[in-house]
Amino acid sequence: MKRVLLAAMIALVALSAFAQQKVTLTIESWRNDDIQIWQDQIIPAFEKKYPNIHVVFAPTPPAEYNGVLNSKLEGGTAGDLITARPFDASLALYNKGYLADLTNLPGMNNFSNVAKSAWITDDGKHVFAVPMASVIHGFFYNKDIFKKLNLKVPQTKAEFMQVLEAIKKDGRYIPLAMGTADMWEAATMGFQNIGPNNWKGEEGRLALLAGKQKYTDEPYIKTWKELASWAPYLPKGYQAVKYPDAQQLFTLGKAAIYPTGSWEIWLFEKDAAFELGIFPPPVEKKGDTVYISDHTDIALAMNAKTKYPEEAKKFLEWMTTAEFASLYSNALPGFFTLSNHKITLKDPLANEFLSWRATCKSTIRNSYQILSRGDQYGAPNLENELWQVSAAVINGTMTPEEAGKRVQAGLDKWYKPKK
Repeated sequence: MKRVLLAAMIALVALSAFAQQKVTLTIESWRNDDIQIWQDQIIPAFEKKYPNIHVVFAPTPPAEYNGVLNSKLEGGTAGDLITARPFDASLALYNKGYLADLTNLPGMNNFSNVAKSAWITDDGKHVFAVPMASVIHGFFYNKDIFKKLNLKVPQTKAEFMQVLEAIKKDGRYIPLAMGTADMWEAATMGFQNIGPNNWKGEEGRLALLAGKQKYTDEPYIKTWKELASWAPYLPKGYQAVKYPDAQQLFTLGKAAIYPTGSWEIWLFEKDAAFELGIFPPPVEKKGDTVYISDHTDIALAMNAKTKYPEEAKKFLEWMTTAEFASLYSNALPGFFTLSNHKITLKDPLANEFLSWRATCKSTIRNSYQILSRGDQYGAPNLENELWQVSAAVINGTMTPEEAGKRVQAGLDKWYKPKK
């Protein structure tokens, strides 16, 4: 009897030790600039609730993320949790069986259909990521420089160009802090930032999907022409200026305006020694409707082949809570929760960006939904094409008309709008 009791006690101790054993989850992400926030704020808050689950945030540089992630998934070495880009890129991973179905994950009812739309199958039946945040495009400016040069915040396109010219004429500051070396900035921070005012936001985006508009049409050519007009106001040698270089030019007070979006708030507030201001994309004339890109940007999915599905689901469930929504939105001001939870934002600039939703019409980047699936059919990927042609237009190696023809030709190779 004693032997039986002893064996039972040993088994109980072993079982208890096993239960207390920590499991490590790894998060794949392209956001390599916010690693400290994940390590210092987000992960500790989760681990306090779930001490047996250790989480490691392991980002890859943005431009390399898609390729590196695909290689890891194919080789079976990817992390347990996958930061998911919106629409086509992540849907392709789900369709290949790399991402798990999260439709019935507890807490998913805290997200609207609009919030989930960027990470759902075309038939609307399967959700494969927990929505995290959207970002809003616009322009940052150095208020100190504007005061020194007696400049007013531009509302119209003509005023915007007049401001750039005045800064250039003064000679002490770079008018626009942006380069074309990484290419994606030209499309994301340029084309998709100012373009919605030309193609009327969702009206134009849906017209592209329906085949009623083409990239060779006037709204798109006009957008590239406006981008080309930025060239004289960019940093000297802007063709070699990378994203971090442009960020530094602005935060060091060497440039007056930075075309970008709300995702820069926390970095700029940390690094800039001057007062920051923001303004939405300028319109043709005062009184015109302002269209902003309020883009469903980021979500978290689960590797379908993770060794720890239950623990990974615990993290994802926690992400559906009000606690995470408040923590994430305030730790990373400018990344606005996509959940239905009512939270209070502490950052004034984040609140100012958010206030634009009440006065502007929102849209998302027009290349993300459906239209960037060309590489699945042996055709160019639209998003990558927009990077390349937008940079080329600014560099002066391609005309706006040539850009429109190239992009549309790539789209025509595979995309047939539903009649």
